[in-house]
Amino acid sequence: MKIVIATNSSGKLNEYKELLGEKFELLSLSDIGFFEEIEETGSTFEENSLIKAKTVFDFCKMPVLADDSGLMTDFLDGAPGVYSARYCGEHGDDVKNYTLLLKNLENADNRKARFKTAITLVTDKKTYTASGETFGEILTAPVGKNGFGYDPVFFSYELNKSFGTADEKEKNKVSHRAKAVTKLLKILPKNL
Repeated sequence: MKIVIATNSSGKLNEYKELLGEKFELLSLSDIGFFEEIEETGSTFEENSLIKAKTVFDFCKMPVLADDSGLMTDFLDGAPGVYSARYCGEHGDDVKNYTLLLKNLENADNRKARFKTAITLVTDKKTYTASGETFGEILTAPVGKNGFGYDPVFFSYELNKSFGTADEKEKNKVSHRAKAVTKLLKILPKNL
């Protein structure tokens, strides 16, 4: 079965291929010719993932899986949160985003953080949602070059190391996205 993953991020697509690749044939937005910018106007990860999934489903009429993910820090009252991808003011500049985060946490006595993902799968019959979280803290400087987004500055409690030093298989055992996908697969009907 084909499922469109509502992203053109190669890092995110690779994670989904690792998590879902054997069960489904995954397509990216560019694979289906969708090049519009989707405005994420929701105030929660769940709202934004639904907005993305429904917008792409309306375009292609195929099952669409979308997520909205972000990093939330205790010290900054949950920021960057739903603005994680555009925290520095422009969308998708990973280095600028985590550099600003490190600056804002410079004198923080509490560096605890968590990644959260909300996933929505829209089909012609039903909409399914699931979420996942993983916990850790923000390092004082990036460590490692693996992953994407805030991975180099996120120290995972479960792995006992930076996501930036974890390989895909390690990260996919404990990541917020992996946990959300696991929950989603449990609620999907067998004949999807």
